[in-house]
This record gives sequence, C-alpha cells and structure tokens, in this order.
Amino acid sequence: MKLALILTLTAFTGLGAGEDTAKNGAPLPLGSRRELLVDDHLIARMDGVTLKMHKPKAQDVVLVCDAPWEGNTSGYYTLFQDGDLFRCYYRGSHHGEADGKPSQPGVTCYAESRDGITWTKPKLGLFEFEGSKDNNIVHMGDGCSTFAPFLDTNPDCPPASRYKALATMGDNVERKKNPALQAYHSADGLRWKLIRNEPVITAGSFDSQNTAFYDTERGEYRAYWRYFTGGYTDERGWKPSGVRAIRTATSKDFLKWENQADLQYGDAPAAHLYTSALRPYARSPHLFLGFPTRYQPKHQQVEPVLMTSRDGVHFKRWPDPVIPITAPKDRDGNRANYMTLGVLSLPGRERGLSVYATEAYYTGPGSRIRRFTYRVDGFVSANVAAKGELLTKPLAFTGSKLSLNLTSKGATRVEVQDASDKALPGFALEDCAPIIGDHIDHTVVWKGGSLALLASQPVRLRFALQQADLFSLQFTP
Repeated sequence: MKLALILTLTAFTGLGAGEDTAKNGAPLPLGSRRELLVDDHLIARMDGVTLKMHKPKAQDVVLVCDAPWEGNTSGYYTLFQDGDLFRCYYRGSHHGEADGKPSQPGVTCYAESRDGITWTKPKLGLFEFEGSKDNNIVHMGDGCSTFAPFLDTNPDCPPASRYKALATMGDNVERKKNPALQAYHSADGLRWKLIRNEPVITAGSFDSQNTAFYDTERGEYRAYWRYFTGGYTDERGWKPSGVRAIRTATSKDFLKWENQADLQYGDAPAAHLYTSALRPYARSPHLFLGFPTRYQPKHQQVEPVLMTSRDGVHFKRWPDPVIPITAPKDRDGNRANYMTLGVLSLPGRERGLSVYATEAYYTGPGSRIRRFTYRVDGFVSANVAAKGELLTKPLAFTGSKLSLNLTSKGATRVEVQDASDKALPGFALEDCAPIIGDHIDHTVVWKGGSLALLASQPVRLRFALQQADLFSLQFTP
C-alpha cells in the first residue's frame, strides 16, 4: 500500500556532541535505547498521522501546607525518589501584609512518602521557628526561596556530598542587588552546608526554582536557572526587564560552570517562562523533559507547558498548557498553577507516572499540591484518528525484538524495510501479526521471526496505524 500523501518533516535540530545525528546518509544509531515520539527526530514521512500532546489526569491533593512556617505561598516543590523513599523539598513563606511583602522569613521545608501519595512532615528538630524546633524545616537563611536539592548519581560523588543543591545568596534584597547562586551539599538530605562561600553562577536573575542534576548519559552536571532577556535597567542594578527566560550551563565538579547558553525553542512564540521543572526522563535518560511555567503578565496567571530536548539547549515546546487553570481546583489566580519538579514512578503503579502541580497560592491557610497521572511514556504520541502511516528514517539497532508502547483500536501492523524503503522478506506488513489493544510493552511478531540478523544493517520501520496512539519504541535483546 502506497502513501496517498507524503508529508516530509524537518528533522529536529540542535543536537549536541555525541547525539544521534544522521550524517552523510548514516542511520540514526538507536542501539537498544527507548525512543519516545515527542518530536520528529525519528520520522521521515507521515500520512494521516500527527504528533499529539497528551495531558495528565487529575487525582487527589497529596500535600497541604498549612503550618505557620509554611504560610500561604509555599512553592517551588522538588520531588525525587531515593531508594524506597520519596523526598519532597519546598519553600515555606507567607504573604500577609497589605503591601504584598512577606510577613515572615522564608524557610525550606521537607516531606517524605513511601508511596508518593501519602506524605508526612517529620518533626526534624533542626531549626527554631517562633521558639520551637517542632517542625519540618531543613534550611533557614540564604537561598530558602529557591532551594531545590537533588540526589547526586555521579559514581565519583563522595558520601558527604550525596545530595546537592543550588540556592541564591543573601536575603531577597541582597539577591536583587547581587544575583548569584551558591552550591550546597549534604550527606543525609537534611543537614546542609555550603561547599564554598563564593558564588558558582552569577549571570542571571535566579528569582525562582533554580535546578541542577547529574547527567549520567553525558557524565556532567547541568543547571537551569532564571534570567531576563533585557538585563537590568535601574541605577541600583537589580530591576530586571525584558522576557522571563531560562539559561543553562554544564560542570564537571559542580563548582566551575561553563557552556552557558540561553534555551532555544525553534519557531515557538516568545513567552515568559519562570521555572523549568526539567530533568532527564528516567526511562530514556538521553531525553530532557521539562514542564516550564508560562507566565501571563496581564493577569499574573501561570500555567505549565511541555518541552523536550536532545541536547539540553534546543527544545521543542508545545503551545497548549499541560494543566490548564480550569483544572481542579483554585489555580485560576496569581501564580497558582506551577508544575513541581519531578516525574515519579510509584510502587504498584508501573503503567503510569505521577506528576504534581500547585494550587491555592495566596489563599487559605496555605497552598497545596495535587497529583496528576500520565501513562508511562505518555506525553506525546503519533496519533491516528482513522488510518495512517508513519515511516522512520534509517535506523541502526541492536537486539532481536521490537517493543512498542501503544494503544490501537484497529489492527496496527509494522513493516521492516531496508534503507531504500523495500520490505524485507518475512517482515512485510502482511507478515506482521495485527496489534490491537492497550500495551505498554508489546513485542511485535513477524513470520520472519527474530530481528537479530537485521541488526547489522540500516532499516526503516513503516507503521500502518489504525485508530492508534504510538508513544514509544525500543529494540530489545
């Protein structure tokens, strides 16, 4: 069956050194890693197929910040898994004054969970608040409003620095006059110390969640922080202007940062972006997955959107909000709808992923976060309403089987072709067992049997999809 209409897609550009780029006609080197259909990187042609962004489903509220030290503007939540424990760090602050200024110093708070749904706030006894240490505060003083820890997966990381974070220097006044980030570390994730007194990053504004992580694929640390494209305009040197944006850099030791770059979004329209909420995607760590907060100055409302990258600098950013302000509930207000940092796979829920978003900012006794759920890999799909076809670029793979994450109401089939678009014997569409149903990890079956003998040559995959969503693919042993 020939394609009735051929739509040639421009390959996603901006790939960093070492990324899989097809040069001089060479096939894309997939190996055995999982690839998500979040962009057109693998795609040569589509007919009747579109890339569709999916939105997560709202679940229950999991954490309410109603303690006196948490206040009504708790925010910038950071969540990650640490063994069989899930950790959550967030800012506690309260805006109760008529002029809109904080009525108490900000703090960094901590919560933990065994299932990602029921969270507890341990009484840590580390810092005193209003005469008592009976609280869950893990950090006070400089940088509390932007403190975003991570678990360092660098194999050379010493135990004393197993947890790290970047945070602003000084209080809010000092931060605006002399914006800079300092580096912190901890052995247990609860007791934090500066690695050194001198700042490690100075080119930015830093007035939101400034994040970092260790990139296991590339063997380096990467940071993302806030800045303004227009710089600083008044005589005091701190009032920002221009567009709220995101900047990045890399480091080998978490102290010396280089390769600074402003994030690029191709032909996406300019937008004010606060946080990046960005990490490598755990199931495909070569992909960067982010939920930046898009700010609307006219209404002071915010909404998270989706962006992905293959080099950490050049991103595909989707136009529609991931969680609209109409989602439940109390997010149609000033800065009331941020995505938290962290995509979690919860025990016993392996077919889904959990993300979390804020609500009720500036209202009630405190703000809160609600859990939302995706299917595994379910951020974007190659979507077909009726019938359609997708043909990949030439691929080089290792393994003997092809595994798909897809839903298909009709009979979907896959053909394996050589680099010149000719079906290989035993692997044509008619040789493929039809695929129907909802599958996270479906092994495609052909009359030709194992793919092992084809791993030595470039191949294309031709998908004949019927009422289907194809989310990801992977060649496996």
